[in-house]
Amino acid sequence: MTFAYHMPHRPRPDSLPGDRAGPADAGDIASMIRVDQAGELGAKAIYAGQMAVLKDQPSAPLLAEMEAQEAEHLATFDQLVADRGVRPSALSPLWRAAGHAIGAGSALLGERAAMATTVAVEEVIEGHYLEQLDALGRLKTGGDEAELRATIAEFRADELKHRDVALENGAKDVPAYQILSRSVKAGTRLAIWLAKRI
Repeated sequence: MTFAYHMPHRPRPDSLPGDRAGPADAGDIASMIRVDQAGELGAKAIYAGQMAVLKDQPSAPLLAEMEAQEAEHLATFDQLVADRGVRPSALSPLWRAAGHAIGAGSALLGERAAMATTVAVEEVIEGHYLEQLDALGRLKTGGDEAELRATIAEFRADELKHRDVALENGAKDVPAYQILSRSVKAGTRLAIWLAKRI
């Protein structure tokens, strides 16, 4: 006699309870836009916090450039929220305050710590955008979200560039890099999970 054992579905290691994989529907798309707007709000606030501390340091032009790109991303999602009547995250004030605190706090530890924070955040966001692209590619509503897919793909490429710039500028040279990276990634994943729902 043989036994067939089917492995139960296991969420990705970086997913949280309540996450699901599968084709996107209209509610999922609204949730995507909400969480992406919240994420870009937080990202812009992180760079603003870093700039507040490091404005006179060599990394300031790089940080300013990345902040400007995040501002463009945020403006795009603000417009999508308005155009599609999507409810923004009720926690938006928290994302703004927490982002600024994370940015300023990491910058107080030095330029390399600020860059390490950028790497951690952008790696999570890049993976998040990739999951969204996958879900949009399997739409079950039959709708065409080509423009949204193109926007997310473009912004994902920008986040990868931010990560690469940070790596080139000493992100991994900060003491306790792994501890800082894991902490920031865990916080970013939790923020994504909350923004999808609240």
